[in-house]
Amino acid sequence: MASEAEKTFNRFAAFGESSSSGTEMNNKNFSKLCKDCGIMDGKMVTSTDVDIVFSKVKAKNARTITFQQFKEAVKELGQKRFKGKSPDEVLENIYGLMEGKDPATTGATKATTVGAVDRLTDTSKYTGTHKERFDESGKGKGIAGREVMNDNTGYVSGYKGAGTYDKKTK
Repeated sequence: MASEAEKTFNRFAAFGESSSSGTEMNNKNFSKLCKDCGIMDGKMVTSTDVDIVFSKVKAKNARTITFQQFKEAVKELGQKRFKGKSPDEVLENIYGLMEGKDPATTGATKATTVGAVDRLTDTSKYTGTHKERFDESGKGKGIAGREVMNDNTGYVSGYKGAGTYDKKTK
């Protein structure tokens, strides 16, 4: 059961931290683990309790906790969550809550699809100069769509015989 808890600890420790090896967990990820696994229920164990316990178990000047410190924190939170049970029972219940859990990302970033947004971002309905900024597929042209690009050939823009001078003189 503890090895499954350690796997869950490693998954949450590495969540959102590209440079993390998954062996140490910060307070943000510890709170996320407690919330996602159901350890933090909002009544018996609140986010404040989770923050206080994290501060208790971490080293004085450290920002992260190891798995050993994590086990101490979970024991302490378990005593509040499952009152009246033995410490071994509490630990089993907490590990049971954590078993097989992954960091949840549901609803983190959703694109709004309100009717007005669809209508305003549909490039096929653009008119005038704004229409020039997008190609047929609706992809932006970048700087070519925003600025008048000079061709620097030496000919006036309306001249029909552009590029024929060299042919005439030779």
